[in-house]
Amino acid sequence: MSASAPLQYRVIPQRPEAHCFEVWLEIPEPESPSLQVSLPAWIPGSYMIRDFARNLLSIEAEQAGRPIAIEKLDKQTWQISGLSAQAGPVQLHYEVYAWELTVRSAHLDQHHGYFNGTSLFLRVAGAEDRPCAVELLPPPGLEEGQWQVATSLARDGAPAWGFGRYRADDYADLIDHPVEMGVFDRIAFKVEGVPHWMTISGRHRADLRRLTLDLPRICTEHAALFGELPIDRYLFLTQLVGDGYGGLEHRFSTSLLANRDDLPAPAWPSEAGASTAEKVVTETGSTESAQAKRAQTQPQPAMQAPEQPSEGYRRFLGLCSHEYFHLWNVKRIRPRAFAEQGLEREVHTRLLWAFEGITSYYDDLALVRSGVIDAKAYLTLLAELITRVMRNPGRLRQSVTESSFDAWTRFYKQDENAPNAIVSYYAKGALIALALDLTIREGTEDQKSLDDVMRALWQRYGRTGIGVGERDVERVAAEVSGLDLSGFFDHALDSTEDLDLARLLATVAVELRLRPATGAKDNGGCVERFEPVSPRPDIGVRLAPDTAEARLAVVLDGRPAQRAGLSAGDLIVAVDGLRATAGNLDALITRAAGTGPVGVHAFRRDELLETQVLPQPAPADTCALRLDDGASDAARARRSAWLAPSADQTSAG
Repeated sequence: MSASAPLQYRVIPQRPEAHCFEVWLEIPEPESPSLQVSLPAWIPGSYMIRDFARNLLSIEAEQAGRPIAIEKLDKQTWQISGLSAQAGPVQLHYEVYAWELTVRSAHLDQHHGYFNGTSLFLRVAGAEDRPCAVELLPPPGLEEGQWQVATSLARDGAPAWGFGRYRADDYADLIDHPVEMGVFDRIAFKVEGVPHWMTISGRHRADLRRLTLDLPRICTEHAALFGELPIDRYLFLTQLVGDGYGGLEHRFSTSLLANRDDLPAPAWPSEAGASTAEKVVTETGSTESAQAKRAQTQPQPAMQAPEQPSEGYRRFLGLCSHEYFHLWNVKRIRPRAFAEQGLEREVHTRLLWAFEGITSYYDDLALVRSGVIDAKAYLTLLAELITRVMRNPGRLRQSVTESSFDAWTRFYKQDENAPNAIVSYYAKGALIALALDLTIREGTEDQKSLDDVMRALWQRYGRTGIGVGERDVERVAAEVSGLDLSGFFDHALDSTEDLDLARLLATVAVELRLRPATGAKDNGGCVERFEPVSPRPDIGVRLAPDTAEARLAVVLDGRPAQRAGLSAGDLIVAVDGLRATAGNLDALITRAAGTGPVGVHAFRRDELLETQVLPQPAPADTCALRLDDGASDAARARRSAWLAPSADQTSAG
């Protein structure tokens, strides 16, 4: 094959009604009589074997108009034989089924198309470093301009937001730019002069102007932390659904799946003048949807100053923040194991606690540092995070390094026993990052922090492309801080003991108390003062969501329900002879608990079981945090520095 001739891909949403993409691949000038092509088994950033080749419905090959035989070698690899170097390019034609609406795969219907390159683009063995050309075509019969295209792929003749020709440097680049096609809204803004966009697909009535206020602040905060923005463009691809949440990072973009109700609702206008709303769009960025164009051309009443984000909008901003931080941490600072191995099989590392956990720490921290939320709202998010970790007995069975290593088979394949068996390297990893940050701040008398560690990791590994070794994060943290952190890491990473967060948070004038939950919806939060809570009777179960039945989704290890022989999947139908539902189970248990063991009837499959459950006081697993304004001046100053914008900290340093 010619070293300069690119591989030519063409993608056509040929049969939207059948959810099928048609793909053509032209391989110029084969140098040997046979070649192999394959699809990845997994997609970077999502650590589970997904076997994308299972959706390849048919494949054909030809050279010089002559059909060529194809032999399937394994679940994802094909061999093409009988080629002639003198006969010209080899053309592959194949069809891919796309009906999975996630950020990891591909989806196509009459309203939109979406795909990741790992789902559609065959890899040519030996040609991974070759440049690639991609032609994106609209569905047959679609009138020009009905659909647009959103992707961070470099344009190579295609108009902005249009179908046509794009290019990629190599195969790794080719599969790192998801593509959305259809009808969508979009907003635009700049961060340090770099153009950023967000496209929004799916029905909504969101306040897009509010997004143009909040997103740039969050992105600017992350760029300030690392000291540079190593991109020339960035795209948030957002798909809205009735109930969904997820994101996947890429070098120049991210794919987001979100609940449409999590986006900011249009604010109710005040009776003031008509210029403020227009000014928001003009000064912050450009909003290019029909909704925003109307806002720019018609007189609008002035908007009230933005309030604190709602719980849903805060969740959406946290997702955006998380994926944007990955622009540095994972996509450029990345484990050596990922740099050295491919996408054909599992790639194990003990470092996901750092790459996902540290990112999960900074995603919410950036919200308060950027001023999008206040300190109390941040402490509410932190308290809810601590509560999530404390409520799972699995944290006492599995370390975060074990969780990282076993992500492929345990974290990404959770069953009903997962809360008893595993710990989340996202959630506990974020708490380890918090503990490490506060430990460094305390140990260096505020001269260093985890921010400095991240900047050092960026300079040594992100900018150079050198992969991070299994213990390099620990080594860099010790070097940057000048502290002996071996004991901290032994305890935090390789043991299953709880972190001493109460002591560490006290060093930044924050008090922590653990108390029993007051009910099923109590996840902890930030409080003005600590109130005594009497523990309610509890049997240690979690019910299946979205059903009126009292069906057990989880039975917690060592708790009364498990000791009584109840199991996940059992349907509790009566407590002390009274009909049980999801809505009244807690009340029935509470009323009956004072008399001793409680009689419970439950169905397991189609068999009725009768057992006696002895409720116990609910455990103190719910976190409440409080700003301690009576703490020492040093602790309050450290809290201010901890929550201050990175730009202020960098300039101060």
